[in-house]
Amino acid sequence: MKPGTDNSKTLLAEELERRFSRRGTLRARLRRAVQVLLWLGVVQTTSLGKRAVDMGVALLLGMLFLPLMAPLWLWSKTQGKGLARSPRLGRWAVPYREWELTLPDTRLGRIAAMLHLNAVPALWNVVRGEMSLVGPRAVAPGEVSLAEQLVRRRHNVRPGLVCLWWIRQRANIAYGTEAEADAEYVDTQTVKGDLAIVLRAIPAMLYGEGIASASDEVAILGMRINNLTMDETLDALMAWADGDKPRQLCFVNADCMNIAFRNAAYREVLNRADLTVADGIGLKLAGKILRRDIRQNVNGTDLFPRLCATLDGRAGSVFLLGAKPGVADAVADWIRERHPAVRIAGTRNGYFTAEEEPEVIRQVAESGAQLLLVAFGAPRQDLWLAEHLPQLGVRAVMGVGGLFDFYSGRMPRAPQWMREIGMEWVFRFIQEPRRMWRRYLVGNVVFLWRVLAQRLREG
Repeated sequence: MKPGTDNSKTLLAEELERRFSRRGTLRARLRRAVQVLLWLGVVQTTSLGKRAVDMGVALLLGMLFLPLMAPLWLWSKTQGKGLARSPRLGRWAVPYREWELTLPDTRLGRIAAMLHLNAVPALWNVVRGEMSLVGPRAVAPGEVSLAEQLVRRRHNVRPGLVCLWWIRQRANIAYGTEAEADAEYVDTQTVKGDLAIVLRAIPAMLYGEGIASASDEVAILGMRINNLTMDETLDALMAWADGDKPRQLCFVNADCMNIAFRNAAYREVLNRADLTVADGIGLKLAGKILRRDIRQNVNGTDLFPRLCATLDGRAGSVFLLGAKPGVADAVADWIRERHPAVRIAGTRNGYFTAEEEPEVIRQVAESGAQLLLVAFGAPRQDLWLAEHLPQLGVRAVMGVGGLFDFYSGRMPRAPQWMREIGMEWVFRFIQEPRRMWRRYLVGNVVFLWRVLAQRLREG
């Protein structure tokens, strides 16, 4: 924490006021004074520890990369390129110039850029204390407004070579805003946390750049994918809920693709659904292989809390159908606790006979729900919805797979760091190896093989 800054003064004043506002003996006041000094020492020690790690790692990496960077720099010089310095805003919005190696647009240059060798010279900025290994993205003067509170918070720390937003973009899970990711980092930063972010950045490099603009529709293994972001999908669902005819949303992951490859009826449902969105890291990798970039991982588990928040603001209604007895009721309790304005139009488990099916359809139709979430698992949920869509009387319907298990508390979800490196499927496999081994260990390989075969056919 830099002495004399408004931020450090505010924190110190608040802590002093909190510590000394209580009445007590002189001994108690002295004890509190010692606590304040210890608190300041912890803050300073954390800052010094981060700085020491930054400098040590930057010097070590610089020495390791020198044998590679020296010839690369000489080659780039012969191509009319070389080192460049770009204006950036550092800690407390102090301007500095960031070093970068500019590379020609050749095969070698593109490979070096893909490996981010162009950013290696910025290690000197880290050594100088202008940057950190981990922190918010370094921005140019005028790129962001200092009037915004979250943006001001990003300048409380040094900008980094690696940032949370960069990782989440590459894993296609950058659902919020960059400012929110920066604020999250500022509020939670630790040396241990920085190390975890660096480790997560290594696999993230393999996923390629996050795509802000790509085709609105792509075809993978003969199936149509609506290339939407999470926000665009939410907007579509809300428009459907207020519409005049029933519409169906389908989530498609690698396993769904494998099922549809051998199930013609399921494939037809996916292709004629009003929206079919990409779910999971497998679709992102397939898009990269086929040069059809997927904008965002739109999975039901991440969509659900955002959907509930949106319905809460509109006093909307939802019907929950599927999973084992009691599970849908537990999800309804989750919604009531966090989004009390949402009306639970009804719940029903997914264990009913063919004779009971008409009664289930009648229950849904008479509920007045705006949205229907069905958790039967693929492909049954999508086939069932497509067959009964006109009878259900709900304007927006979607199959959500195992979503109810997560939000009922029946099954924990993978931690954030695993989702950021595209390894949520590993967590699911560890949870249920006997049920999931064929889907993940065999199915993922088969899916990628089919994608590679399509790429070879297309040339």
